Amino acid sequence: MVHMGSEDEAIGVVQDLLIRAEKVGASDVHIQMLQDEAQVSFRMDGLLSPIETLPKRVSDRVFGRIKYLAKLKTYQDAMPQDGRIEKADIGTVNDIRISTYPTVTGEKVVLRFFPEDIQTMESLTFPDDARQALEEFLTLKSGLLLLTGPAGSGKTTTIYAGLRHLVEQGGKHIITVEDPVEQVVQGVMQTEVNEARGLTFAKAARHLMRQDPEVLVIGEVRDDETAQIATRAALTGHLVMSTLHAGSCQGVLERLMLMCPDNYAVLSSLVLVANQRLVRRLCQKCEAKGCGDCLDSGYKDRVPIMEWVKLDDKVRDRVRKDGPTYLKPSVSMLDFARILVAEGITDQAEIERAIGS
Repeated sequence: MVHMGSEDEAIGVVQDLLIRAEKVGASDVHIQMLQDEAQVSFRMDGLLSPIETLPKRVSDRVFGRIKYLAKLKTYQDAMPQDGRIEKADIGTVNDIRISTYPTVTGEKVVLRFFPEDIQTMESLTFPDDARQALEEFLTLKSGLLLLTGPAGSGKTTTIYAGLRHLVEQGGKHIITVEDPVEQVVQGVMQTEVNEARGLTFAKAARHLMRQDPEVLVIGEVRDDETAQIATRAALTGHLVMSTLHAGSCQGVLERLMLMCPDNYAVLSSLVLVANQRLVRRLCQKCEAKGCGDCLDSGYKDRVPIMEWVKLDDKVRDRVRKDGPTYLKPSVSMLDFARILVAEGITDQAEIERAIGS
């Protein structure tokens, strides 16, 4: 591809890159300066794939065009900036979140697509038992659900599917605290944290409890205060959903107990802990040989795998007696992964990449 250095050419380059990325199902576009050229990569199914390079004379104008569309300072390249491009302004199906960042080789821009449609619980293709456990939790009047998994494991997508399920059931006042709000959900009161202005997860959650919520969604439990607010809310008649970084279901409970001194309250409030990952599907179009649809990777789209623990009175009593080590899923993530391999949905190499051997 030959790129001129004009403003018109930069407009075309930006639009072409974003429409191509969206067409192949990329979640993010990375553009990073590397001395005298910029590397363009698409994140496909969780992995970055280099696509092309742009000469410096083009990339400078491309960065300026992206900032202009996102209503950022076009002259600012020494400080990070965050913005958003509306789909109507660029011709994409989805809105796009923009993040710029200075590096030693020049500026880096990451563009993330906001999915237009919120998935349903059925479309997430969880194992039947896992979906049933999640849906049963959503019928409760109170209790705490904590999802764990590394970045990019689909936790936010699962929570949004849960929100959609609750909205479709109707009759509940639902409030969220997110960083950022990735999708606007009709019928839900959504709040975006702004730490630069002092609106943290903890502060937002503390004040939102006075807004009479029946369901409270906290994007992430990051600190002791947020953990204690979530636990108290679940104990006082609220259904609470959040995420907490840990390596396993047991790790979630161990960390929550460290964050909340009242371990009895933790066990009384916690109803469901789920640990999830996303693994890539083998490309059906080329039978994993590599084609244009999968960018020659042999994989296209992803499927979730999950392990979970429901805490009933029996489990709580055993944990109080034996500690968090008792908290083990009845079916492990690895067991589910082996089923996917046996069914030809994915392969062993992808399982080892996602969750280890």
